[in-house]
Amino acid sequence: MAIILVTGGHGFVGSHLVYQLLSRGNQVRILDLSAEVPSELAQCAKDGQLEIRLGDIRDEKAVSMALRGIDSVFHLAANPRLWTRRRGDFFSINQLGAKNVLETACRSGCRRVVHCSTESILTRRDQVGAIRPTQVVPRREVVGPYCRSKHAAEVMALGMGRRGWPVVVVNPTLPVGPGDRGLTPPGKLIRDFCRGKRREFIHAELNLVDVRDVARGMILAMEKGIPGRRYLLGGENMTVRELFGRLSGLTGLPGPRWQVPYPVALLAGWVSELAADLLTGREPEPSITGVTLAGRRMVFDPRESLEELGLVPGPVNKALHDAINWFRSAGMLEA
Repeated sequence: MAIILVTGGHGFVGSHLVYQLLSRGNQVRILDLSAEVPSELAQCAKDGQLEIRLGDIRDEKAVSMALRGIDSVFHLAANPRLWTRRRGDFFSINQLGAKNVLETACRSGCRRVVHCSTESILTRRDQVGAIRPTQVVPRREVVGPYCRSKHAAEVMALGMGRRGWPVVVVNPTLPVGPGDRGLTPPGKLIRDFCRGKRREFIHAELNLVDVRDVARGMILAMEKGIPGRRYLLGGENMTVRELFGRLSGLTGLPGPRWQVPYPVALLAGWVSELAADLLTGREPEPSITGVTLAGRRMVFDPRESLEELGLVPGPVNKALHDAINWFRSAGMLEA
């Protein structure tokens, strides 16, 4: 049976993707830095349907060994944070690591390769209408070192696909749902609200999508996607205030209280990052990149991609409900 490789298979989206692949009867190999297997995948690992390889995507030997006998690849491994103390990690992991995986996979004769990009690289300073899958953004307009590293990796992946390599690109918007162990930015927002730590908000637009629909969309992109094309995997547009209102309705907790002016939030980002860089080493709240992105129009229209793939995302409220219940069961809502 053909084996599918998933880099970053222990992450939030990755674990859902692996679970769905296994549920379809696929043989899966994970390449990940973490040895901690999510509980829902542990039984599959015992049954022999799932193989775990520890390794760094920057390590050519580790990647080459992980690709032996592989039919197709989902490349998700990345540093997903908007800040890191060593800025060069974004370049080495998100850009050079992606180059290592994609080029080695293509040279190894893999039938299909899906590269996971991000929605945060698709907005422009003068954005007016909704962002569609064909959006073109020059590097000079990309915000912050994380986004620039993901933008460079996407440009490379799309170029490979257009030159005849079997590389397809997917850009999920902000995934929400159960299993967010590492706390993605929207997951942290949800958890903090439910713990009573967040009632203030900045005016920002979000597009949220059920993480399980993202995983389904990636599988459909593997099956139906055209190399050299970007597929936008999005759900519902809303503001942070509207998100907090939904969370209030689901939990019975008080809703949002006050709006933070953008200049104040940006100043807080600069101060927080300076403290993180020089003193604490802990991820700043907020980050400069996060606040800058919040100041841009981030409304998405993924209909073209969804129709081509045949993906119909479910309601975001269901994903939010399941995320809250998962955080509660995992003990992550305790004060």
